[in-house]
Amino acid sequence: MKICCISPSRIPSETANSIQAMKACHALAQLDHQVVLIAPGKGPQGDDPKSNWDLLAKQYGLTNPFEAQYLPPFDGYLARRIFPWRAALRAHRLKPDLIYTWMMQSAVMGLVFGLPVILELHDLPPGRFGRIWYRGFLRMKGNKKQMVITRALADALEESYPEPMPATIIAPNGVDLARYANLPAPEHARHQLGLPEMPTAACTGHLYEGRGVELFLSLAGKMPDVHFLWVGGRPRDVQRWQERADALSLENVSFPGFVPNADLPLYQAAADILLMPYQPDVGGSSGKAPVNFFSSMKMYEYMASNRPVISSDLPVIHEFLDAENAILCPPSDQESWQQAIRQLLNSPEEAARLAARARQQVEPYSWVSRAENALEGFPR
Repeated sequence: MKICCISPSRIPSETANSIQAMKACHALAQLDHQVVLIAPGKGPQGDDPKSNWDLLAKQYGLTNPFEAQYLPPFDGYLARRIFPWRAALRAHRLKPDLIYTWMMQSAVMGLVFGLPVILELHDLPPGRFGRIWYRGFLRMKGNKKQMVITRALADALEESYPEPMPATIIAPNGVDLARYANLPAPEHARHQLGLPEMPTAACTGHLYEGRGVELFLSLAGKMPDVHFLWVGGRPRDVQRWQERADALSLENVSFPGFVPNADLPLYQAAADILLMPYQPDVGGSSGKAPVNFFSSMKMYEYMASNRPVISSDLPVIHEFLDAENAILCPPSDQESWQQAIRQLLNSPEEAARLAARARQQVEPYSWVSRAENALEGFPR
């Protein structure tokens, strides 16, 4: 099929929603569909399409090329408001077989044009206008489907809207399993990356508020024999937290900052333990993240890396993690986290058992499997 994907995320950027959109598009391309991504902004801004693709492939960890078209400018209130319509009109002119979008306005416009539509949702529709557009999507006739990232979100939508739901699939985020095959042992990965040769507890992702950086530093202060590694974050956030670590005289903490997604598996492999210290109020690139519904991409990467995971015990986490594949701790209980880290470092057998179980259970969550489920029922 020819599939037009409409995303509100700037490409390229370091945000999680940008990475998620590119992974979803890439999976469709891996299934040999002709994919055209329509996104805001100016793109890589190079003159050579191959160089542009090489840049995107490195940053996002991609192998199968697909086309990206950009609709500048995107700065200013009006430009952001009209982007969904401009993107839907651009898609209509491309005569696709399917529109795949994260934007409710574009989904409604696609149905107006008589095109099959997949709407992907990561949160409840925001604000009064968001609810109006979503009701429009629910009420319009047409070949449509919605993808939601957790069962909790699917249930909340059904409870919040009296309209009949369209065909709905629960589609958590995924992982590129091939990139996590044959990873080196932690000590070998640390050697390749020039990291300290000591037991390592790592976290990957942004340094937004509520991601647990305070807990991370507190643990480092209590466990000087363990290296605490946090990979990711915007430069100003990296500087802020590195200065905080320096002020606390923490010599066992590293904040290398953002690394291209293609390099991320090696950093995760360098850890003996991978941490998800989410707090009840989690920040994101545009404010608070939907912690009640979220599906963390790094969780699947952690599970695929064959390393034991310690995670905050949040309700939505139980859709994916339990006592058989991870250790779950109260978000702010430093003593529980410290005990869990010691427990795994002192018991390699338990660490290996948890890691192997997580690796086994993540097998169905590849990005390609996710794309196949999304397209089921649409004519090829």
